[in-house]
Amino acid sequence: MRLRFRFVKTGKVRWTSHRDVARMWERAFRRVQLPLAYSQGFSPRPKVSFGLALPTGAESLAEYLDVELAAGTEIDADALPDRLSAALPAGVDVTAAGVLDAGAASLQSEVTSCCWSVTVTGLAPAALGERVAAATAAASLVVSRERKGVRADEDIRPGIIGLRLVEPGTGLAPGPAGAAPTLACELATMPRALRPSELLLAMGVEPAAAGVCRTSQWIERDGARREPLALPVGATAAPHAVERAS
Repeated sequence: MRLRFRFVKTGKVRWTSHRDVARMWERAFRRVQLPLAYSQGFSPRPKVSFGLALPTGAESLAEYLDVELAAGTEIDADALPDRLSAALPAGVDVTAAGVLDAGAASLQSEVTSCCWSVTVTGLAPAALGERVAAATAAASLVVSRERKGVRADEDIRPGIIGLRLVEPGTGLAPGPAGAAPTLACELATMPRALRPSELLLAMGVEPAAAGVCRTSQWIERDGARREPLALPVGATAAPHAVERAS
């Protein structure tokens, strides 16, 4: 049996690395005594695979990981979100769990785009709106990207699927009027993932001045679009966060 979990990563835990998050999950699986399948060889490892890496410092409402259970295991997947959330650090909450079909492809190979909410400080909404308009109207946006130690210029404009300014106090930008403006953007992950920081640099915005949150991931196949694992009806983004904070 293979399971897929959807979880959030918010608050101070956003500064932990991808490797540290993997260790958190391994400890949580041990605490709830989930019988994982292990690889063969001299140093067996649990068969756990994460989706697209989240940039350190970014928050997310839609992270995913797949696990394979030991042969013969039968388990109630609907009960796992509460059990695992209690075993994970504050800021990491499981919002959904589901059984994968046999032969289901990996998250790395299936996710085609991600949506992001990017809050930009130190720039007025009107000024940021002008940069959004310029970026969306541009035929190309060239940035310097590094891959395997080699730096080269690359046009990232094809990777911008959607980009708009959200007024403070509405939609993805809750808060009082006059708050920092927010960008809502959808960025492609194939053939190479476009990062919010690269988009900001192309717009002349310093990434350090922005707060980034991944809000969703998408799989597109044969014209149909879906999430890797949808939230249950009536679920909130982090159902255990209020209880932990109290």
